[in-house]
Amino acid sequence: MLKFIPGILLLQTITVALVLIAPADLSNWGWLRLAVPILVAGFLSAFWFGSIAANQRKDEISKLKEDHARERESIRVKAERAKTRLVKQTQQKAMQAVRRSSRQSNIRVGLTFAAAAGLGSLLLLTQFVSVGLLVLTTAGGGLGGYLLRIRQEKGRMQLPRQGAAETKLIDVTPGKTKQLPPGRENESDT
Repeated sequence: MLKFIPGILLLQTITVALVLIAPADLSNWGWLRLAVPILVAGFLSAFWFGSIAANQRKDEISKLKEDHARERESIRVKAERAKTRLVKQTQQKAMQAVRRSSRQSNIRVGLTFAAAAGLGSLLLLTQFVSVGLLVLTTAGGGLGGYLLRIRQEKGRMQLPRQGAAETKLIDVTPGKTKQLPPGRENESDT
């Protein structure tokens, strides 16, 4: 608003000066001598005010665009952080569920193998040596297999390190094939 005050004051000064300079007798076309300079000064002031308003509007629009871009970026960053946090929480909950179920199944399996070992020991003590040894070796083999499977699953659960190259067991890259010129495709079949 303060940008327009100098123009308004200048226009009023020009108008007052023209009125004071104007002749006292404004008959016939004399009023035209006063109106034309005032209209010219008015149009020039209007264009000046329009230019000031256009610059002010452009400044406001660019400021609003910068504010919106900044706000959009902050919203995007917040959304990315929330997404990352949610993914981490989901992974932690999944790992907790896996650990809980693994722990419960390990207790059940441990009790089952302990019962089988106890039964085998009881059979050994009661002179059923072959059956007792058979139960004990079966329980031991089952426990060993179960422990091996747990060990393999724990190795599979760990995420691969970044930068660590995966080792290929078998190289399956195809060799370069020889292309025959057109019209000689049938020669390869013979």
